[in-house]
Amino acid sequence: MTLVRALERADWAAVEDIYREGIAGGNATFESETPTWDAFDQAKTRFGRLVAVDDTHAVVGWVAASPVSTRAAYRGVVEHSVYVAGRAHGRGLGAALLRAFIATAEMNGVWTIQSSVFPENVASLRLHESLGFREIGRRERIARSSVGPWAGQWRDTVLIERRSAMNGRE
Repeated sequence: MTLVRALERADWAAVEDIYREGIAGGNATFESETPTWDAFDQAKTRFGRLVAVDDTHAVVGWVAASPVSTRAAYRGVVEHSVYVAGRAHGRGLGAALLRAFIATAEMNGVWTIQSSVFPENVASLRLHESLGFREIGRRERIARSSVGPWAGQWRDTVLIERRSAMNGRE
């Protein structure tokens, strides 16, 4: 059984390991190294920082978001990331994390959750679609990968979003 709970500072080593694994795999992010805890803590929203913990109490996934802008007009728009450790793929952890994140985001007034996903990351695109995200467009050759199997290559990303049924309608 998996528990989804708030990400705590004490989880950082495990979260960072999962993040590092995603970087090395080449289909999770353009980042080339993990941030420090302080940088992560400053960049992410205070709500929706969640981890998935397995029955051995090990952190096996995480989700967090950043505001897309400091401008008041965009206060309800966030960009999220969700990562699951390779050893835990295929267990529904990404869906559990994302469902919990969506609920938390909605309780905090978010009206749009967005992300950019590599088109090769089919599992992530399917997961997001199953939870109400839609494709907005494709950014062609948006940036060049610097690590992993795609190092040195220009990459496309698919921009996805999920609009809240409760927030941003007034």
